[in-house]
Amino acid sequence: MADEENKMPLFQHLEELRGRLLICGLAIGVGFVLSYFFKEEVFDIFVLPWVKALPAGQHIKLIYTVPYEAFLAEMEVSFIMGTILAAPVILWQIWRFIAPGLYANERKYIVPVILCSSLFFIGGVLFGYFVVVPVAFKFFASPSSPYITPMMSVDKYLSFAEKMLLCFGLVFELPVFAFFLAKLGVLSADFLRRKRKWAIVLIFILAAVLTPSPDVVSQLLMALPLLVLYEVSVWVVYFFAGGKPAEVANQTGE
Repeated sequence: MADEENKMPLFQHLEELRGRLLICGLAIGVGFVLSYFFKEEVFDIFVLPWVKALPAGQHIKLIYTVPYEAFLAEMEVSFIMGTILAAPVILWQIWRFIAPGLYANERKYIVPVILCSSLFFIGGVLFGYFVVVPVAFKFFASPSSPYITPMMSVDKYLSFAEKMLLCFGLVFELPVFAFFLAKLGVLSADFLRRKRKWAIVLIFILAAVLTPSPDVVSQLLMALPLLVLYEVSVWVVYFFAGGKPAEVANQTGE
């Protein structure tokens, strides 16, 4: 797909990849340092969904069982926040690495795709933080007996929360990915419409794989937004690459 003048030997591609990975690592490092300066505030933000989900009168929020676990938790939270802050740089490096393999008329979409990718990723993280994670924790923290008290270790909490936030950040990229494939001419709204039934099945399988816990609630919280994003992708492809979605086709009798 690349123009003749943009073709490079394999070693040059590897060298470029190394350079872009270094830039990504540097961006994450800068984000980590900035986040670590505000580690207490950042940690409070991460813990807030669990604190709000606790039953009234519950004073023990999170526990740690080894001396260094609290320190590692602060480091981990700073790394997560640093990665989120570095997401635009990481996405930019990914798309710039792909750009030489595109035609000139396709490369003009790089900047809009980068901006949308960043917004959708951050939007997915925020959706997970404000909607999905609080609902999941509220469900998990509901006491089934007066003799049961919810106590979660900081390690288990962060493991669950970061996986959920990362997953939602990635799945929210679906419309952007669909747009990119549509502009390459390998995806159409008609194809997405015809494969909707299979997509629904795959979405629920994907939700079961991505969610860090095996409960149905978490899987539904992952699957339902994915279903909505799939329909959004149909319309995105329709408007930017042609091909009517099912609803429009039915109304026009096509």
